[in-house]
Amino acid sequence: MASRIRAEDLECPLSTTVQHVGEWWTLLILHDAFDGYTRFDQFQENLGISTSMLTARLKTLVADGLLERRPYQTNPVRHEYVLTDLGRSLRPVIITLAAWGNSRLAPEQRSMILIDTGSGEEVEPVVVDAKSGHRLDDSHAYVFAAGPAASPAMRARYTRTDATTADAAPPLDARLANRR
Repeated sequence: MASRIRAEDLECPLSTTVQHVGEWWTLLILHDAFDGYTRFDQFQENLGISTSMLTARLKTLVADGLLERRPYQTNPVRHEYVLTDLGRSLRPVIITLAAWGNSRLAPEQRSMILIDTGSGEEVEPVVVDAKSGHRLDDSHAYVFAAGPAASPAMRARYTRTDATTADAAPPLDARLANRR
């Protein structure tokens, strides 16, 4: 069977992130961890996941540095799984995925919403540029470009001038020239 991984995937931040959190159960376990679950039996009961699948997913999350395995009982030894700083840094991603799912539903159809704990009001998460405060959902105003560590293959991907999709933005060189 041919590998699905292309050379550029090995350096692409999206591809490498999906390797860590792109699996269905992994996202649901992280969601539960953000809701305060820490123990194997809590995850298993809430998710209805098999013991073997949960064991494998938790091992991967620990190996990837997203969860830390800590003993909470000594006789017999039992462990809990606590979010690390790296794991906690994924919270905005989980929130954004949930917000995208809710955006397709009428308000009365939403089974889970994000609220401001102070006011109790529902909030609408958006992704913005930290410097300008502008929303990043405009694919013509904000595009990916090769970064300083990009390989020749990655640089070639982001210097193409042909539009490969109907929603493709104008070539990067043209957009940059228009901003000068």
